[in-house]
Amino acid sequence: MNAGPSIGEVLTDTRRRLAAAGIAQPGLEARLLLADTLGCEMSVLIGHPERRMAAGVAGTMAERVARRVRREPLAYILGRREFWSLSLRIDARTLVPRPDSETLVEAALRYAGGRRGLRILDLGTGSGCLLLALLAELPDARGIGVDISEPALTVARANAEGLALGRRAAFICGNWADAIAGEFDVVISNPPYIADDEWAALDDDVRGFEPHIALRGGEDGLAAYRRIVPALPRLLAPRGRGFFEVGGAAAVGLPELAADSGMQVVGMRYDLEGRRRCLEIAVSVLDGAKNFLGNQLVPV
Repeated sequence: MNAGPSIGEVLTDTRRRLAAAGIAQPGLEARLLLADTLGCEMSVLIGHPERRMAAGVAGTMAERVARRVRREPLAYILGRREFWSLSLRIDARTLVPRPDSETLVEAALRYAGGRRGLRILDLGTGSGCLLLALLAELPDARGIGVDISEPALTVARANAEGLALGRRAAFICGNWADAIAGEFDVVISNPPYIADDEWAALDDDVRGFEPHIALRGGEDGLAAYRRIVPALPRLLAPRGRGFFEVGGAAAVGLPELAADSGMQVVGMRYDLEGRRRCLEIAVSVLDGAKNFLGNQLVPV
């Protein structure tokens, strides 16, 4: 077997190439890529930089680094992503789950409290990350994930089976809530909300590789919400709640859409950078009452 470069040499070169490509954490990503390529813990890289790699393995690493330099998301190269401490299969058929989306899981779990037997609907499920995170925390809950992309649903189903949650999760190909009947205690969604004038500002990693159908929200970023929010009164069980990820213009426009459909925003959560990220919506019960964003929290 031909001896290739040492672990230390590969790490140094990878870190340099990733930094030159504008990757924000080149050292960390270099270690993640190499550990995954070698199938070892990162502690091996730190403790044994002198070890030589097989030439074939070094070639595989070089190919993966070249993909990252072209700004392909790291999760697609590794084939997985951690979300809510769950290891999820991820590829170009779905969005890459992000820590900001965990604010929806936090909000839904706070609402769930000690309630049992919750029925959950995840609209635009993608990889299934939101639904599966909730099912992992709520052992007697059941849920349905809906997505218009059958390839994305293939990924979601594989994640459900891999996490031993397949018996409590069903996945349906459909256009938002059009094919859904029944009542749910929790409706959760991270719909596309990037407005047309926000598109050019996205990172190359996102704009160039992740599925546009799961990102672009139309001229004002609200196209998907206009399909989902009017369906909430028939989808939500009594005292049920909707939890929606928002960003940009959608964070401002969603409360008005909710009010037009007889709903109100009753809670809001911010992401780690202090931006509105999750809005909690319920059926309005008091005429003329201000919603959460009007500085009066209405009991529901």
